[in-house]
Amino acid sequence: MTRKFSKVLKPAIIALTLSLPFMAHADEATIRKNLTARLPQDFAQIDEIRKTPMPGLYEVRRGTDLFYTDANGDWLLQGSLIDTRARKNLTEERINKLTAIAFNDLPMRNAFTIVRGNGKRQVALFEDPNCGYCKHFEQDLQQVSDITVHVFLIPILGQDSTVKARQIWCSKDQGKIWQDWMVRGIKPMGNTDCDVSALRANLDFARKYRITGTPTLVFADGSRVAGALPMDQFEPRLTH
Repeated sequence: MTRKFSKVLKPAIIALTLSLPFMAHADEATIRKNLTARLPQDFAQIDEIRKTPMPGLYEVRRGTDLFYTDANGDWLLQGSLIDTRARKNLTEERINKLTAIAFNDLPMRNAFTIVRGNGKRQVALFEDPNCGYCKHFEQDLQQVSDITVHVFLIPILGQDSTVKARQIWCSKDQGKIWQDWMVRGIKPMGNTDCDVSALRANLDFARKYRITGTPTLVFADGSRVAGALPMDQFEPRLTH
């Protein structure tokens, strides 16, 4: 490279380098402006726009809903972004991070607790009283000792689930009535006339954190699993 050409090129490189953060910011402003103007009003609330590892592709976040667009906001996609080299679902990883639940942040006032043994190991369960997978899991869970189980009722499988959830929540011994039904098949009976705001709060919490199926397990380390685990996989996670 000649000295003359180097003198011309060097300032240009510096100028381009300094402009990169501005260019990224400009892209985000353009995306926000165009999407807000072109899409229905209920899409106007965009919480975050950020680059993805794929060149030219941006993530648009509304709450925990993710979309993807180009630098001008001319195209909008919804789906999973897959890193084929690393064999990772980047969309799933991002949603998991956005919806992570710190165990200490769980609203324990809206759950009832079952303690076995010394109760030193903890887990939170989001369950529906008519969920067959939940019943099998609860039956297997009887084998586990030295555990504290926090049960959050989320009646999502129909009106009968709502009735049973109310009967269980309104009972004097919630843990016993719950296990009688889930493990021994003894139907909950009686009073449904109590403060059931906890059940509504649980449903709101489930929507916020995208808990869409039962059982959903939340471990003390904040990790969560959608679906029942066999006990040989469940117990080791309690030690984390």
